[in-house]
Amino acid sequence: MLELTPRPCGPGQDLSTLVAQTERFFKAGKSIATTEAYDADLRAFLSFCTEHGLPYLPSTVETIALYVSSLAAADPPLAYSTIRRRLASITYAHRRRGLESPATPRKHFLLREVMAGIKRTLGAAQHGADALLIGDIQKIVAACPDSLLGIRDRALILLGFAMGARRAELARSIEVGELTFSDQGLSFPMPQHKTQMHDDHPELVVISRGEHEFTCPIEAVRTWIETADIKSGALFRAVDRHGNVSSTPLAPRSIAKILARALARTGGVKGRISPHSLRVGMCTQAAINGAEERNIQRSTRHRSTAMVRRYIRDSDPYRDNASGKLGL
Repeated sequence: MLELTPRPCGPGQDLSTLVAQTERFFKAGKSIATTEAYDADLRAFLSFCTEHGLPYLPSTVETIALYVSSLAAADPPLAYSTIRRRLASITYAHRRRGLESPATPRKHFLLREVMAGIKRTLGAAQHGADALLIGDIQKIVAACPDSLLGIRDRALILLGFAMGARRAELARSIEVGELTFSDQGLSFPMPQHKTQMHDDHPELVVISRGEHEFTCPIEAVRTWIETADIKSGALFRAVDRHGNVSSTPLAPRSIAKILARALARTGGVKGRISPHSLRVGMCTQAAINGAEERNIQRSTRHRSTAMVRRYIRDSDPYRDNASGKLGL
């Protein structure tokens, strides 16, 4: 962080307040989700260095080359894009300590060639999460029990699908006291997400009422709030085996466990399913049903329609296929 050598100063020259503000701006440079991802990456790198007796911080180009090779040779291997993110995490850790990073391929011939070899071997295609579409969501919701835990899971999955939520948003960015229910649906401010640096001007999330009461996210959220008797604070919290509701928000990593358990109740869904499948599924289903990309972008809070297109998975390659319009 910011370090200054104390020295005598005259009236009005105390820098402590400015230093504190500068540190707050520094922390705001990365979203909570990005910071947590970097921390997890660094824990994995530390574990590797400790196991093999290699230098951690500062590290060396040779150590980094061995590390990325271990990731690419794992069973199963990490995706090339994930390995690149691990390098970014290591670089950030070095730079914030004022150190030259050994994890930048463009500056180091050895690492550049190793990464080129990994790319040629593994391929650089990003195989993201598969989409959970409306049929999948209906099965998941139908399998949720009538217990408090099941009511929570049903509300979380339906709202997460309807708003195209990121897992961090579901876990801790939705406050009960900021929810506004209406005949049309539900709205609430989203103070922090991946592309925002601060929460001075939160975006308004608007969720329309569902066509069917059983899968309506508005009714599911209302039922959860009333059943759990939540008056304020985070919308989604942990529920223990005795039916006690926690007073603190869910941890983002718990969203994956909740979704996995909900999928298990249905017998499982094939494909690469993760919490991101709710966000991908919302984009894909909305596109299938004729929603315009700019409207999907507004709902999902993406930075551009180009990003929205990356989230749309075409489950039917014959739909709107140009060759079928040739009159053959």
